[in-house]
Amino acid sequence: MADILVVAEVAEGKLKKTTHSAVTFARTASAALGGTYSILVMGDAVSDAAAEAASLGAAKVITVEDASLKIYLAERFAPTVAAIGKGFAVVVGTASAFGKDLLPRVAGRLASGYAADITEVIASGDKLTYKRPMFAGNAFGMATIATPIHVVSVRQSAFSATEPAGTSPIEKGAFTAPTGNAHGRVELLSLEQVKSERPELAEARVVVSGGRALKEKFSEVLDPLCDVLGAALGASRAACDAGYAPSDLQVGQTGKVVAPSLYFAIGISGAIQHLAGMKGSKVIVAINKDGDAPIFQVADYGLVADLFPSVPELVKQIKAVKAG
Repeated sequence: MADILVVAEVAEGKLKKTTHSAVTFARTASAALGGTYSILVMGDAVSDAAAEAASLGAAKVITVEDASLKIYLAERFAPTVAAIGKGFAVVVGTASAFGKDLLPRVAGRLASGYAADITEVIASGDKLTYKRPMFAGNAFGMATIATPIHVVSVRQSAFSATEPAGTSPIEKGAFTAPTGNAHGRVELLSLEQVKSERPELAEARVVVSGGRALKEKFSEVLDPLCDVLGAALGASRAACDAGYAPSDLQVGQTGKVVAPSLYFAIGISGAIQHLAGMKGSKVIVAINKDGDAPIFQVADYGLVADLFPSVPELVKQIKAVKAG
């Protein structure tokens, strides 16, 4: 029997939706292994996050509260995660910026093998095999881990958000203070966080992304469509590199991986690096004046047209439908 520990991601005292994908993995893997899964919630004040985690069907929720955990810093979190993770067969989190930063350090402390950004887990008896994308998603590799403890990060777009399932007991875990040179040499100077009234890009049901073709009219053209759809705003790397959109909006291999129910690719040619970040979307709509653009190969609906008159007309028609 092998149990699994899910490392929850918490922001402003609340459980982030990214955690739900890691819980889905844990449900699948623990059922195959005949074990259970628990959820670790860490932070300064995590009672609300723990209460939400307790509704996700875990055997238990472990909370660790400490003033030094108010702002995330891997060197502060990793010792506690590793100390608690020693009692589990698999330690898992989502391959968000949080998980990508924290989990390799946890694996190092546990001297464990690490499978990053996996899209599927295959169980055969008590052995787990992890499927992960390579070469911008054009190939897949199958990984096995030989160490007693596995550390894994899961791609959010590949594991659906878990549904509530019962109520779990909440227990307090011990905080392990950081030691060693690494912690002493790291100092948090400031935290600059982008605030937006729109949904968070990685968690939105609808995403509207624009490419370099929008130029200086990036926001002018796309903001009305985002507003009428209640969508998050995204961008291609080319648009971000050109300064038309901030870097935190980048979707793609080196940006954020998204899998919304509806994805608009506007003025985006469909470079392989961008497709790696959004081709898991349920429905893809592309608008591009180049009928040979690669984006049309993955789009469910495509419009070959000039985006500048087309997008405002689309907004107008959506408003008319809503009003009717």
